[in-house]
Amino acid sequence: MPLAFLGSLGPWELLIIAFIVLLLFGASRLPGVFRSLGSGVNEFKKGMSEGDKAADPPKENLEKKE
Repeated sequence: MPLAFLGSLGPWELLIIAFIVLLLFGASRLPGVFRSLGSGVNEFKKGMSEGDKAADPPKENLEKKE
């Protein structure tokens, strides 16, 4: 589970983290920050799936060897 570490955080800790993020970035810049973060995560996932496809050998080569 990728966010398993969040299970140990209580509601007060999450509230404090959210407040610090709000202070650092400001309310007007938060949507842009999260939008760019989301697009970065999507690009990372896309790159990982393309890497998995490139690592798999072509099936037609496997059939010819048998």
